[in-house]
Amino acid sequence: MRLAVDITKRLGSFCLRVAFACEDGVLGILGASGCGKSMTLKCIAGIERPDSGHIELDGVTLFDSEKRINLPPQKRHVGYLFQNYALFPNMTVRQNILCGLRAEKHSRAQSEQALREVMELLGLTGLERRLPSQLSGGQQQRTALARILISQPKLLMLDEPFSALDTHLREKLQIEMKHLLRSYQGATLMVTHSRDEAYRLCDRIALMKTGRILTLQPTKRLFANPGTIAAAAVTGCKNIAKAVKAGEYEVDVPEWGVRLRTAAPVRESLCAVGIRAHYFNPRCMQNRCQVELGEIMEEPFELTVPFRYENQKSDSSELWWRLSKDCKPAAAKLELGVAPENVLLLYDEAEDRQ
Repeated sequence: MRLAVDITKRLGSFCLRVAFACEDGVLGILGASGCGKSMTLKCIAGIERPDSGHIELDGVTLFDSEKRINLPPQKRHVGYLFQNYALFPNMTVRQNILCGLRAEKHSRAQSEQALREVMELLGLTGLERRLPSQLSGGQQQRTALARILISQPKLLMLDEPFSALDTHLREKLQIEMKHLLRSYQGATLMVTHSRDEAYRLCDRIALMKTGRILTLQPTKRLFANPGTIAAAAVTGCKNIAKAVKAGEYEVDVPEWGVRLRTAAPVRESLCAVGIRAHYFNPRCMQNRCQVELGEIMEEPFELTVPFRYENQKSDSSELWWRLSKDCKPAAAKLELGVAPENVLLLYDEAEDRQ
């Protein structure tokens, strides 16, 4: 199952220009609100019409501006889970789910069998006669998914599927969703602004910014080496500063007043470095420098400790160090190190990744 997208759409001063392909597995589209993530899904689903380009799913052209092909949504075999689930409030769970079969030709027996299977899969058995208002947030989400899956779509698209849920329920349903997506036979696109959701659920991630896809990589590889300032920030790197090459495996960071050893060779076009807050370690003997700690911010299970390097510029921002509560530092001044492989080398967005 392969989806290929290459489209352009203008909305006032905003221009969406995206080109990517995905196959089986889960591709996450990660980016800030307003960058074009949901609009991309709507164009694929046929809810919005691109100005130009081509969309193809499993060898079937869904949209082609030159050939004047624009299949209606009901003929695209795409399942789209909206942020608010879009359940019909006056219909029962059973009726909402069966709506997914109305465009198909099924006997009553086939419909009942399909209904039983999808309700059992999603843990909805026994809720057939309830209205959406009588369901929890998780049950509403599963009902909306059941309505999509009963038609056996070739592509499943999830638009911020956990945004309407509280934190506890969100984490619980992410586990359920991960098991469900493993059993799904088609391709899946998931839009999110949460790096944690993307990391937990997606095999690959496309980072989007202002209508463009910056990069598309396997999830773990992207977090290990984001490659650009924008990608590092979106994936949660808190400590980013301008840097220059000082040697084949060395960089100078003037803002922090430090020189750091790197594991990867440094290219001349280096523009910044990043260090994730969890990467600092008082026991690490590499890239070790004296620091002065700021006021510790306590969380339920971790500490966030702002600090400044000994020779750091006075007008620069503090760095962040995150660590377990049972490792709370005893002194206001100490030495912190960071392994060379944990120094992220960041280059210009326009430069081809190497």
